[in-house]
Order: sequence, then structure tokens, then C-alpha cells
Amino acid sequence: MARRSAERGFTLIEVLVAIAVMALMALMSWRGIDGMLRSQTTLQARANDIRTLQAGLAQWQTDLDQLAELGGTPGWDWDGKVLRLTRLAPPPATDGVRVVAWTWRQDAGRPGGGDWLRWQSGTLATRDAWQRAWQDARLWSQTATADLRRGEIALYPLAGWQLYVHRGGSWVNPLSSESSGNTDTMAARVPDGVRLQLDLPTGTPVAGRIGLDWVRPTLSGSGGT
Repeated sequence: MARRSAERGFTLIEVLVAIAVMALMALMSWRGIDGMLRSQTTLQARANDIRTLQAGLAQWQTDLDQLAELGGTPGWDWDGKVLRLTRLAPPPATDGVRVVAWTWRQDAGRPGGGDWLRWQSGTLATRDAWQRAWQDARLWSQTATADLRRGEIALYPLAGWQLYVHRGGSWVNPLSSESSGNTDTMAARVPDGVRLQLDLPTGTPVAGRIGLDWVRPTLSGSGGT
């Protein structure tokens, strides 16, 4: 009797209960793994967005650091919609300049209602080529053609942006009379500093208003910001 009882296998009910327990454990494990993967994907997307914003701000500073103030060629122009810059061409170019433009373009389909955009020309070696690129930069900010859009990069969704310049010992709106001095020469002159304010929309990794100040590298201590 004892030998027959020891050799008896599991009953059908015991097998079904064991299968049900294992199925429940497998389901719980899968939900845990799925939650971890979703969290990892969300964190990775957030990190990518932050790196994109950081890269855009770094490019902004680089463009300003490399401003080229050439005789008869403005290095700076802000009309309230687009900032146009003349900057030295990056390596491997050893000569020439580029025209760079920054703007915010409205787009109802984007978070915040628009995108922060950067445009650049190719390397320019003549004044005529620079003049055409300078005009293209403004045209791009107003009614960009398909050809001009090839030179643009969408950097980050924005709800809006604002610029201030440091001239005469204080921060002022670039379009104000205190900034321009009511002369085209003063308005085209590179300011001592530039304050950038970006309004980042909700739903992005970094929401709210952020600011970044740039100081002209050649600024002497006598007119400090």
C-alpha cells in the first residue's frame, strides 16, 4: 500500500492549479518587464530631447563667438523675427564666412505652437555671394522656399522667444531707440552682450522659461555687463 501511494502521480486538479499559478507568475513578470521597458523608453526620449536643446544652445553660443565684423558687411541684424549673423566659416575652411539665421516659426501642430530654427548658407568668398545669402536669410524667415529649407534645422519646439542686447551699460530690447541710437550704424554693430529667452512648452522635458547670456569675447573690462 505504501509503495503504491508513493508511486501515485499528481491529480488533474493539482496539475491545473500548478499551471494556473505559473501562468499568473508569468503575467506578473511580463507586466513588470513591460513597465521597465516603457520607463526606459520615456527616460531615453527625455534625455535625447535635453541633449537636442543643449546642442542648440551650444550652437547659438558658437555662432555668436565666431561673429565676423568685416568692413562694410554687417555682422548682426535683428528685425524682431529673425536674427541674421555673419560668422567665420568653420573648419576645415580656412577662409570665407557664412550667413547664419535664427528664428521661431509658428506651427500649430507642434508643442507650444512653433519651432526654434537655424539656417545657414554655404561658405562665402565674395561680397556678392554674401549679399545674396544675407537676403536669402530674411526671405527664409518670411516665406521659405523648398530650396531655402534645405539649409534649415529644426532645433526644439518653442512657445516663443525674446532677445535683449547689452549696450550703454544696460539690457534693452534690440528694437528700442536706446539700443539702436536711431542710426543704422549702431543697429548693425555687434552688441556687448546678448540675452536669449526661450519659452519651452508644457509636455517637453524642460518646460517654462530659460535664459542664456552671451558676452562678446573681445569686450574690455571698461564696459562690463
